[in-house]
Amino acid sequence: MKKSITSIFIFIVLIAFSACKTKQSDVLTISPASLKDKIAGGWAGKMIGVTYGAPVEFRAQGKTFDDSIKWTPKDIRGSMWQDDIYVQLTFMMTMDKYGIDAPAAKFQEMFAKAGYMLWHANVQARKNYYDGIFPPASGSPEYNSHADDIDFQIEADYLGFMCPGMPNTASKMADKIGHIMNYGDGVYGGIFLSSLYTQAFFENNIPSIIENALKSIPAESDYAKIVADVITLHKHNHNNWKSAWAELQAKWGYDHFCEAGGTFNIDAKFNGAFIVMGLLYGDGEPMKTMEITTRCGQDADCNPSNAMAVLGVVIGFDKLPQNMKDGVTYMGDSLFINTDYSFNKAVAKTYNYATKLIAENGGKVGENEISVRRQLPVAPALEVSFPNVVMDKKIPIFEKGTWTFTGNWKTLQRAGSPGEKPWDQSKFAEKAGDAIEISFSGSGISIDGNWVKDGGKADVFLDGKLVCTVDTYYDYNKQEHENVTIWHVTRLADGQHKVKLVVKGEKKPESFGTKIYITKAVIYKTAAKKSASYKFSFEK
Repeated sequence: MKKSITSIFIFIVLIAFSACKTKQSDVLTISPASLKDKIAGGWAGKMIGVTYGAPVEFRAQGKTFDDSIKWTPKDIRGSMWQDDIYVQLTFMMTMDKYGIDAPAAKFQEMFAKAGYMLWHANVQARKNYYDGIFPPASGSPEYNSHADDIDFQIEADYLGFMCPGMPNTASKMADKIGHIMNYGDGVYGGIFLSSLYTQAFFENNIPSIIENALKSIPAESDYAKIVADVITLHKHNHNNWKSAWAELQAKWGYDHFCEAGGTFNIDAKFNGAFIVMGLLYGDGEPMKTMEITTRCGQDADCNPSNAMAVLGVVIGFDKLPQNMKDGVTYMGDSLFINTDYSFNKAVAKTYNYATKLIAENGGKVGENEISVRRQLPVAPALEVSFPNVVMDKKIPIFEKGTWTFTGNWKTLQRAGSPGEKPWDQSKFAEKAGDAIEISFSGSGISIDGNWVKDGGKADVFLDGKLVCTVDTYYDYNKQEHENVTIWHVTRLADGQHKVKLVVKGEKKPESFGTKIYITKAVIYKTAAKKSASYKFSFEK
C-alpha cells in the first residue's frame, strides 16, 4: 500500500514537472539589449552581404563563380542603393504612416510611387498599380509572369526581424505583402526567409534553424522540396559544397518560368537553395558563408545578403568581425535612397515594432527581460504558379513564316557597339487597326515586347475572342523596359491556338505615342518537370 502511494506521488510529481517544462518551453526569454543587438546584426548582415556579392551578380549562370572576390568594409556604402534594402524600408515607411495592419494596397501604392528603379516581379507589380491591378491580383500568375521570382524573398527580412520566435505572425504579414508582387513559391521564399530570422533569435544551430523554418511553408511545394534537397546533400557530404551545387544544378537548374530556356535564373526557390547552401556549408563563419553563397552564382548579391542577415541575427551585431561592424557603423546615419531610413533608424524602428508585436501576441516586455510566446510554425495552403508549365520554344518576331502582319509594321533598330552594324530589336506599329497574329501548338504563350514612354494600347484576342486590352506605356522614374512580357496565358488545353494583337491607336495621356513593340513569343507546353523524377547520383 505504501509502495502504491509512493508510486502515485512520484507519478504526480512527474506530471507536474512535465507540465512545468512544457509551460516553460512555450515562453522564450531575451534581454532588451540582446534583442536590439540581434536586430542590428540582421540589418548589418543585409548591408554586408549585398555589397560582398554585388560585383558578382549574375556573372555565373549555370556554373559556379571561381574568380577572385574583392571586398572591403568601405564597399558597404554601396548598400545605400540596393533594392534588397530600400524596398522593404518603403514597406516599413508604409507601416509608419498607415499602421502595422495597413491594407496591402497601401504598401503597393507607396512602393509603386517610390523614386527608385525596380525589376522583374516588383516592376510588374508597380506597372499593375498604374494599370489598376491591385493585390493579391498584382502578384498572381494571371497578371505577373514573374510570380515565382526572387523579389519578395529579398525584401521580407524586416518581417522576421520584428517577429522573434513568432513565425506565424511573420507569415501572416508576409502573406499580405508577398502577394503584392509574387505568388506560390515566390511568396514562400519570403515566408521561409522571415521564418529563418524568427528562429535565429533563440537558436544558434544552423541546421535546426533551417529545418524549423521549413515548417512554415507547404511541404509539397517545390520550394520546400529544393531546400530539403540541400539538407539531404549536406548530410550526405558536408565537406564538398561544389559537389552539392552540381547535383542541385542538374536537378533544378532549368525548372523556372521567367527567362525560361536560358542559363539566367532568378527563380526564388533556386536562389533560396543557394542561401541554404551557404548557411549549411559556411559552418557559422561570416566570410565562408558569404563566399560559398556568392560562388553558387545567379543572383549573387541578394543571396549572400540573406544568408549573412540570418547569421547576423544568430551572432548579433556586437560579435560580428570588427571590420564589418566598423563599415556599417560608418554608414549608420546615411539614408537609403528614396527612403527616410538609415541603418540606425531601421534598428530602432524594428525594435519598437518587435516589442509591440511581442506584446500583442501574448508576450511581455519588461525593463530587463522580454518574454515571447513561442509559436510553432504553421504552413499556409499550397499555391502553384505555373503547374507543369514547360517552355517549348521561342519565336523571334523576325522569324519568317510564323507571324502574320496587317497594316504598317516597322523595324526598330538599335545602334551596335563601335565597329558593329545596327541590330533589329523589335517590330512596332502605331495606327488603329494595325495587327499581328501568331498560331501555335501548346498550352500557353507569352507575347514579349517593350514597355516604353511612347507605348500605346492593344486589344488581345485568343482563339478569336477578345480577352483583354494591354497598355505598353512605361516611363516611371525614367525607367523603360525592353523585351518583357506584355501579355501571357497558361493552363490552356493542349493543342492549336491563335493569338492576335490589334493596335487601338489609343494611349494614356502621359504617353508620347500609341506604339506597340513586339520582340518574340514564348510557347509553353504541359509536361512533367525534370525535377519531379530526378534522382541524385548517390540515390541511383
